[in-house]
Amino acid sequence: MTSPRGRNLIVVVMLLVIIAILLINYRGGSPEASRLYFNEVAEKIKAGEVAKIIIDDNNIEVRFRDASSAFSRKEPTKTAVEQLLDLGVTPQDLASERIQLEIKQPSDWGTVLSLITYLLPGLLVVGLIFLMLRQAQGTNSQALSFGKSRARMFTGEQPTVTFEDVAGVDEAKEELQEVVEFLKEPEKFIALGARIPKGVLLIGHPGTGKTLLAKAVSGQAGVPFFSISGSEFVEMFVGVGASRVRDLFEQAKRHSPCIVFVDEIDAVGRQRGAGLGGSHDEREQTLNQMLVEMDGFDTDTNVIVIAATNRPDVLDPALLRPGRFDRRVMLDRPDMHGREEILKVHIKGKPLEPAVSLVTIAKATPGFVGADLENLVNEAAILAARRNKKTIGQDEFQEAIERAIAGPERKSKIISNEEKQIVAYHEAGHAVVIHAIPEADPVHKVSIIARGLWGGVTMTLPEEDRTLISRRKLKAEMAGLLGGRAAEELVFNDITSGAASDIERVTKLARNMVTRLGMSETLGPIVFGQKEELIFLGREISEQRDYSENVAQKIDVEVRNLVEEAHDRAKNLLLQYRAQLDAVAKHLIEAETIDREEFLRVFNEPVQPKSGGTPVPVPVPAAVPV
Repeated sequence: MTSPRGRNLIVVVMLLVIIAILLINYRGGSPEASRLYFNEVAEKIKAGEVAKIIIDDNNIEVRFRDASSAFSRKEPTKTAVEQLLDLGVTPQDLASERIQLEIKQPSDWGTVLSLITYLLPGLLVVGLIFLMLRQAQGTNSQALSFGKSRARMFTGEQPTVTFEDVAGVDEAKEELQEVVEFLKEPEKFIALGARIPKGVLLIGHPGTGKTLLAKAVSGQAGVPFFSISGSEFVEMFVGVGASRVRDLFEQAKRHSPCIVFVDEIDAVGRQRGAGLGGSHDEREQTLNQMLVEMDGFDTDTNVIVIAATNRPDVLDPALLRPGRFDRRVMLDRPDMHGREEILKVHIKGKPLEPAVSLVTIAKATPGFVGADLENLVNEAAILAARRNKKTIGQDEFQEAIERAIAGPERKSKIISNEEKQIVAYHEAGHAVVIHAIPEADPVHKVSIIARGLWGGVTMTLPEEDRTLISRRKLKAEMAGLLGGRAAEELVFNDITSGAASDIERVTKLARNMVTRLGMSETLGPIVFGQKEELIFLGREISEQRDYSENVAQKIDVEVRNLVEEAHDRAKNLLLQYRAQLDAVAKHLIEAETIDREEFLRVFNEPVQPKSGGTPVPVPVPAAVPV
């Protein structure tokens, strides 16, 4: 047995055998209730009190004429009869008519146990030496395999993922289709003198499907697929990572044509010289070896490297140059149509109600990536099972969306009637302002049930995805965010802390409009400050201030003006629709949650039609004849 479990089993068996032998010996040598000295046995025989003697090796059982019995033991050097005669017992005393002598056949188990008792210490020593040698051999084997690649190979004979399992990234699939064709028919490209890209770098937000797309390429081409993470190259000892890179590409060349997929390549491909450690740093040596393997002297191989990262800004320029990673494939967040296609992939094999609308779900999930949508479908299935349903309905999908955005409902949270009324007017203020502004998205759902850190929620449903956002659209969003605070002021003549997150978002929007988007009429189309951000992680590292204190003061004034303008607009709309505000708030207190149809029925007042906020061309005035 070479496994640790097998070695442990051998040790346990040995211990059990030792314990069993000790117990047998202990029980065999345990004192009996009645024992006689051997000379006492001789005296009893002379007195005629003994009826039968049973001799079992050196143990003697004496049975008296009164049906009682006793035990004794003789010397092992002589027989029992010889020792009795030496003690004065006459042959007449041992005659068959006076006493019965029974001698038992020696047991084979006694011989075996005696032999085991003598041999067991030696066997234990030999066994321990054997285990120590095997363990030392395993340690040497591990030491020799320390520099071996830990990549996992998947054969392409039975692909589990193909392009049919990937949706929402049609452009990326087209880019990678050439890689698949090269792996299937390399002669077609070689005949024309074309060279397929040696490396493909997949860049995108977390969860956009980079790893899934790499698996699909391998499954579509039907070739071996080596998968490894960038962090698996780096170890504490210098040179181990480079050795693993060499071993990985040696394995790949033996199985060529094949695909080598390196996930999170930024863990090993960071720009050299950017940190401490100099040129002898383990990570830099690993990167140098990878550069040589990808585009060194030996380049006549059909090995294609696919790598994934969400930090392309930190990769070494030598790694990104043509000849190594010739092609970069961007995986952006899917649009509404892409989200619908992704949902179609993930609902395969799941029973849905006929009324489920994937279009509505796709509209309600802007910004969701493939991993989010997969989790959304799974959450909906879990909710349906929890409710003892046989199919998944639209209500489960809506609940899953709300759980993903704001967290689960906190129905157990107890609030007073006064606070419930404040929350109802706050959310009603959001809904009324958003509904009354043409550039705002339509109201989808309003609830005063607490979710996560939110006391209530007002959800909107955009009609379409937008890449460009107009200034009117941003101002409409700001007014909608301040609708809750304006409702509190109007109804209660006081304000609460419930609008803290709304104010934070409004302030950030206004500052971005002034400093990043150039939407200030006073300061003009200028960017103020240089920010360093993690591109695909959405985090700001630092900001370099390149403007004066006078400009900073003007920026503050512009931000304040935008926020106050949005606040005044929200307040004026609530004054105009005060009756509708009261009706929506009253209905929220009773029902706690209302959907779009119910909101429109309660509002029951015509407003300007929605325009979406997208700018439209202004008609050119006709020329005046001279």
